[in-house]
Amino acid sequence: MIRVLKAFFPAVIAAYVLGSLLATQVVLGNLADMGVDISLTTRLQASLHDLLGMPAYLLLILVAFVIAMPIAAGLVRIHVVPGTRVFWFSLAGFVALVVLHLVMRQVLGLYPVAAAREWSGLLLQGLAGAVGGFLYNLISSGRVRH
Repeated sequence: MIRVLKAFFPAVIAAYVLGSLLATQVVLGNLADMGVDISLTTRLQASLHDLLGMPAYLLLILVAFVIAMPIAAGLVRIHVVPGTRVFWFSLAGFVALVVLHLVMRQVLGLYPVAAAREWSGLLLQGLAGAVGGFLYNLISSGRVRH
């Protein structure tokens, strides 16, 4: 149980950090496409601002992972569906973040991050979740020594 908890929180934080940074860069990229000059300093400042300023998104990711990781663990344990442990946890993280955005859109009429309004941004959020799931697998499997 301790190993699971030691894996869970770094996975959530990794998904949040990557998701936040990707979301910021997608929005800034869209502004740049409209002709707005975005300096490296502005990109860094906006990234830091969003990283520190979206605690609600961190909480939403935590809830999504609370649901997704036990489901992946169950699929790994029962061996009914083919796939490696790393596959299931990475897929669970991906699906958790994509579903989070789609459910929030359907239920509340909004996206937790603006970048997820477009398919590319939504898939990048899923990628952030997959990285979190991958990290969860890596740490919870005992392959990472502290």
